[in-house]
Amino acid sequence: MGEQPARRVRADARRNTDALLEAAAAVFATSGVDAPVREIATKAGVGVGTFYRHFPKRSDLVAAVFRHAVDACADEAPALAAELPPDEALERWLLRYTDFIGTKRGLAAALHSGDPAFDALPGYFDARFRPALEGLLAASVEAGAVRGDVAANDLLRAVANLCGPAWDAGADHARRMTALLVDGLRYRSG
Repeated sequence: MGEQPARRVRADARRNTDALLEAAAAVFATSGVDAPVREIATKAGVGVGTFYRHFPKRSDLVAAVFRHAVDACADEAPALAAELPPDEALERWLLRYTDFIGTKRGLAAALHSGDPAFDALPGYFDARFRPALEGLLAASVEAGAVRGDVAANDLLRAVANLCGPAWDAGADHARRMTALLVDGLRYRSG
């Protein structure tokens, strides 16, 4: 049998999915990934049955929330590149990525739980973030605004490391450290 054409998703179903993803992300940020389904459904303005039709298992929801957040962050790279000078676009995106990492700390335990539903997520993360950053970094290097001896993967890892917990550092510590990292990229540029 040949491939089935992709089914079009009804507009109301798409709205429900989007509402559930946004609600889940907000609830996860305050209550963790084990928050009650009813809390997420209520915040999304849908019934529990609608929730389970879209996400039969909690791991389906967690993976979808993660992908949705990755896409939103990665999709900002070309928009920033179109409106800002290259080094400013790079800095703004790295700060956006810093915020992404900081707000996803609660998902880390779920993602490393051994649940096979999460196996593809590291590859998804890399496939979306690395090209987004590579484009911004290449434009900044070409403009002579940042040094050319740094790889996108190194920056992704560096920012992730800067987002780790620091003793008595305050809420904006990771953003300050990322800004410092970007200043270091500018050193010996051109």
